[in-house]
Amino acid sequence: MGIKRSVLFINRVYPPGRGASGRMLRDLARAMADDDWDVHVIATGAQKSDEFDGRVHVQRVKAPVKQKSALSYALVWVKMLIAALKHPRAELVVTMTDPPLAILIGRVYSWRKDCRHLHWCQDLYPDLFPFVGLNLPAPVMKVFKKSIRRSMRSCERVITIGRCMAKELSQSGLEPSRVSVIPNWPDYDILDPTKAHKKHKPFLEKYPDNARPPKEQVRDDSPKFRVLYAGNLGRVHPIQSILDAAYFLQSEYQDIEFCFVGDGPNYDRLAAERSKRGIETIRMLPYQPASQLRYVMETGDIHILSMREEVSGLLVPCKFYSALAVGRPVIFIGPEDNEIAQVIKDFQAGTIVPPRNPAALIEAIVKYRSDSDAWFKAKAGSEEAGSVFTPEQSIEEWMKRAHDALVGDI
Repeated sequence: MGIKRSVLFINRVYPPGRGASGRMLRDLARAMADDDWDVHVIATGAQKSDEFDGRVHVQRVKAPVKQKSALSYALVWVKMLIAALKHPRAELVVTMTDPPLAILIGRVYSWRKDCRHLHWCQDLYPDLFPFVGLNLPAPVMKVFKKSIRRSMRSCERVITIGRCMAKELSQSGLEPSRVSVIPNWPDYDILDPTKAHKKHKPFLEKYPDNARPPKEQVRDDSPKFRVLYAGNLGRVHPIQSILDAAYFLQSEYQDIEFCFVGDGPNYDRLAAERSKRGIETIRMLPYQPASQLRYVMETGDIHILSMREEVSGLLVPCKFYSALAVGRPVIFIGPEDNEIAQVIKDFQAGTIVPPRNPAALIEAIVKYRSDSDAWFKAKAGSEEAGSVFTPEQSIEEWMKRAHDALVGDI
């Protein structure tokens, strides 16, 4: 047996810590370990620890579950940098974007340990800072952006999660040959059809007025037509058009229900506006355990996502792939040049609605509620897209890129 290839991942989140980046990191790390890589992860936890997730070695530095300020993120960054520099040499280091300046840790590590560096760009920082509530002085932003772009140019390759992000980086001066696109993927628990039917009872018992029995097809005699938003509802996910649509539709179509499952900065605002405007058709549920994921996703007749126009190319909400995994039409409130909009158009998997246009959103919802042909056509498109955007395809491409980085074939 030859010498194992070794890789070190650096990301703040790793399960059981909650977060999409951690979940996908776990999937990739396990796959690489199964492919006989020596896999190590530096992440955070409530306590400092060394543990194993199967064959994946996870080293955690102590940090709060939620970072509440730029200073707290900076402290986490310093702890992770120290942990990385103390870590033995790996042939390959892979950085993600949580904490936002993690790429700088990878750059220092690769220089000190003389190894290859890949950057997995889930979000484009510092460009996103102003949109998530962190308004740094212009000179500081300029320094950060220059440092991060320089670090990207020193990587063997930057892996982006959408064509819009790759375009954004190329237009900012990064050589297109150094940028690859590997889409994110849905949770494996969502892809397990058996979990759609045998795990639903606790969900129904806990929320009897907010759920309905699972079924083979969504369009049946169920009393509610559910518009589902599942996942983080952050500052870059506007809700005004959704609130306006729900307010209008509750008087005309009392069978249309809006259900939000998850949390995030905009959940408090959503709850306050729901109460203030007396919108009785909006339901809000907390995050559900992995065993419930597929069932929860299948309770939606259509899935809805929203994104500010200004952040196109800076992020791609991964909840989109969960909607495709269960074959549901998607209404995307956001810019036409984003990866999500492109996939919807390519597969005819739903409808793209301009931001700040509640009338267009209402029209789209009513179309899928009233026109079975339109609903089933979008469902078929979503199912086709779901068969393309799979964990296996993205992970296989990821491991190819990792191998190419080691042999110098980028």
